[in-house]
Amino acid sequence: MKYVLITGAYGGMGYATAKALSGSGYTVFALDKKVRPAEPNMIPVEADVSDPESVARAFASVQAQTGELYAIVHFAGVYRLDSLVEMSEERFTEIFEINLFGVYRINKAFLPLLKEGSRIVVTTSELAPLAPLPFTGIYAVTKAALDKYAFSLGMELQLLGIRVSVVRPGAVKTGLLSVSTRELDAFCANTRLYTYNAGKFKKIVNDVEARNVPPQAIAKTTARALAARRPKAVYSVNRNPLLLLLNVLPARWQRAVIRRILKEKPAARRDG
Repeated sequence: MKYVLITGAYGGMGYATAKALSGSGYTVFALDKKVRPAEPNMIPVEADVSDPESVARAFASVQAQTGELYAIVHFAGVYRLDSLVEMSEERFTEIFEINLFGVYRINKAFLPLLKEGSRIVVTTSELAPLAPLPFTGIYAVTKAALDKYAFSLGMELQLLGIRVSVVRPGAVKTGLLSVSTRELDAFCANTRLYTYNAGKFKKIVNDVEARNVPPQAIAKTTARALAARRPKAVYSVNRNPLLLLLNVLPARWQRAVIRRILKEKPAARRDG
């Protein structure tokens, strides 16, 4: 029997993956801040990845049931959309606590249960290796840092026989899309510096997110990474062609394109 720990297990991508893996021979420890009753081959583990003591309790709970994990799969994360010069420091640091430090805490705590041949799968974002768009910067920065962390971790853990893979999903049809909509609406309502730009940016986000895939696509990719004898370092799902095209351009041109699309045109000068 192979045991897998999934964080963010009751979110859209996490739950789809937990169901897929628990239905194909794995026993899943489903870790999340809010859990549901146990299901066949799914054991709920209530924990907050931003709280070290909560993570320690989760480790003790899992260790009491098994001495070995085949894999850790990370989905726990939050989405933020805001202006880097207007958002509060509390809001700035909170997203790092969950998206980056939470993954670090889980891996560090549960490492004693990983043996040679074990896997870690870290879910980042298609934005991670790309130049960030305006107002998605804080989210993109945390995911880029997480992406780099995962690659660095893989360099180290390969020496212990543990493989690390990154899954970079694009827009996925989960509750995160509604969170994105709420974040965008709140930003448009609260910004004082970018009132005009935020309205135009909203249309771009809606167009990008309209091209989404079901969470089962991410579950399938994750299962493939776990089953592969030699898993790839990166699995990309639903890459957006417009974002890819933009990032082919030199950085100076990228900024010029965004400026042209989003910047408010000066009012026409009146004569007389």
